[in-house]
Amino acid sequence: MKRALHKVREHYDEVAGVYDNRYDAERGKLYYTHISDTILSLIPGKGFLLDIGCGTGLFTEIYNTRGEAAGLDISKRMIERAIKRLPDHFFVVGTADHLPFEDEIFDTCTSLLAFSYLDNPQSMLDEVYRILKPGGTLAVCTLGKNLFTSGLPAVYSIGEILKVKKIGVGSFGEHYYSTKEMYSLFKNAGYSDIAIKRCSFAHISLVDPLFDIARKMESFIEEKLPYLAYNICAKGVK
Repeated sequence: MKRALHKVREHYDEVAGVYDNRYDAERGKLYYTHISDTILSLIPGKGFLLDIGCGTGLFTEIYNTRGEAAGLDISKRMIERAIKRLPDHFFVVGTADHLPFEDEIFDTCTSLLAFSYLDNPQSMLDEVYRILKPGGTLAVCTLGKNLFTSGLPAVYSIGEILKVKKIGVGSFGEHYYSTKEMYSLFKNAGYSDIAIKRCSFAHISLVDPLFDIARKMESFIEEKLPYLAYNICAKGVK
């Protein structure tokens, strides 16, 4: 395992106990619900789903109202939390470039806020293609490249030096993607019906009252000025 990926695993093992305080409470829930709704709009309404980088099972639980779901994450502690949340579901510790599943068993695969950490995103897309049934859908939400996100790696690196113990704060070598990059990755892996959109101008990292202001402008920004949105979501069909 490469050093950056090892750091990601250690970091999320460490913050597993407070992860839900960030994304399942207050404004964090507003942000996470918005990106979840965006992903749900890109995938079929039912079927067997694998959530890659599932964390504590937040999206797995959301999808549970539609169909059966399983989850995979690099962090053992996050998986332990996911099992407590959904004890009747299947969760496994693993990495996205070597998915421990047989060929063509999932109708849908998703990944929320984990894609930017991958050392080899093409390997993950190839692996997902392998485990998807013909006609199956992959949908990914990750950080997009724009004016605001360009400075985040430096901010997070400073946070690591100052030993700030917050989710996602650290130098992990993460990548911020453009629309062109995401399209090329999906196309090279063989996906069709590729669709890419931007979402979440009201990013969780914004301080108050900027977050509330951004939420009021969010729908306008996503429709008229999508480049300014923080996240990029991509969908492809096998």
